[in-house]
Amino acid sequence: MLKIGLILFGGGLGTLARYVMSKRIYIFVNEIFPWGTLVINLCGSFLIGFFYEIFDINIVSVEIRNFIMIGFLGAFTTFSTFTLESFNLFREGEYKFFVTNILLSNILGIICVFFGFYSAKFFFRVIK
Repeated sequence: MLKIGLILFGGGLGTLARYVMSKRIYIFVNEIFPWGTLVINLCGSFLIGFFYEIFDINIVSVEIRNFIMIGFLGAFTTFSTFTLESFNLFREGEYKFFVTNILLSNILGIICVFFGFYSAKFFFRVIK
């Protein structure tokens, strides 16, 4: 029951963080291109790479892993929103934005996972 509760709590926090961050981003940029979703997916990709490495080299309880990886990051990242927004860009004839969104989200997302992973490795070498 603790496991489920922590995942639910992490998911609630991740959802709230995604909502607040997305709204803040759209204050500064146009609303045609889904900048909020792109930034959140890139941050989530970095964080999942970072925590993956941290949890691989440090003994962390399963509950904490589930809270962060499944709960918080699972709710924070917005891949389903990304796919729907991409579909809508295509449907509305915004082909340049459609392709740009797919390429940026996927290529930069993978780069961010690598960057997060190796940032964690570097971080733990520095503090040891």
